[in-house]
Amino acid sequence: MTASTVPPRTQDLSEGALGMALLHIERGDLPAARRELARAVVGGVSAGANASLFHGAPALEFVLGRAGRAGRDVRDAVDRVVDARLAAARRRRKSGALPHLAEFDLIRGLVGLGALLLVRDSVSARLKDVLIYLVSLSRPAHIGDRELPGWWSAEGPDGREMNGGHGNNGVAHGIAGPLALLSLAHRAGARVPGQLDAIEVLARWLDRYGGSYWTTRAQMDAAGPPAPEPARPSWCYGLPGIARAQQLAALALGDPLRREAAEDTVVQMLSSPVHLARITDATLCHGWAGLVTLARAVAADSPTPDRFTPLVTDLNTRLAGDLPRLTKPGFMEGRSGAQLALDGTDSTGWTGALLIT
Repeated sequence: MTASTVPPRTQDLSEGALGMALLHIERGDLPAARRELARAVVGGVSAGANASLFHGAPALEFVLGRAGRAGRDVRDAVDRVVDARLAAARRRRKSGALPHLAEFDLIRGLVGLGALLLVRDSVSARLKDVLIYLVSLSRPAHIGDRELPGWWSAEGPDGREMNGGHGNNGVAHGIAGPLALLSLAHRAGARVPGQLDAIEVLARWLDRYGGSYWTTRAQMDAAGPPAPEPARPSWCYGLPGIARAQQLAALALGDPLRREAAEDTVVQMLSSPVHLARITDATLCHGWAGLVTLARAVAADSPTPDRFTPLVTDLNTRLAGDLPRLTKPGFMEGRSGAQLALDGTDSTGWTGALLIT
């Protein structure tokens, strides 16, 4: 396993050959998957600072793991990546600084690495270390005389300095990702001290602030919660993705009222012509594919799954109509991911990369 400073895009799960290999593996076409995997690793595989669930060695392990073929060499490389990220997070926390989104988020950070560890064969000490780190994010940070959420970032979503910083709420880059992982891990028997308390803290934050993509200092200082913003209802940001995280939290907490509220949110959003009109493509990240995959998972965990059936049917129709217009071949914003959603199977557990399951 080599550490590459500027690795080729082919080893990128989001846009590269790995995403195409994932589709072939789910369909059982291993020869086609091998061709894409060979293309993905031809320039080396990153185990450096840019390695994440969606790039480099962790992305390769996730895809190989869906075929039961992840070997010791790639796992060892991923373990080194996880250890380095945890060590960096501990140093940052000891310094008193606020985290960057990339420290913990699903796409680039420890939530994504934790999601990968969760789908391995057994609960490891390394996974528990990631969960302990995520629990620590639920505890307040103190900057000067100000108390802020432990996941508050001084930078905005674009990575540039933001006056007062922000608390990101989405699944892909915000605190809904840690909430989903902590909840899924609890259901899978991966548990650490303070985990349920952390789930409760994060869920309550999203109760108050989850109607916005992110929360500003001014919104946090206001007397009441901000009014929900008119926004695209997607997996990556927005209420459907957050609602799935809330449903998972409810299942971990044994909270039927929270579960019902989360499921009602999904039904309302996916039944609303006004909200659906904001969806403009077929992608997993922010289009029809992500919504139909999410709706299936919500239905599977609901005691009343039948009320989601017409929603899934409608979303499937919209997905099928828009899929041919996708120009990219990859997983998150391309045809491979959209086709996985349209096929409607999850025999390999590929939806684990989205923290939907």
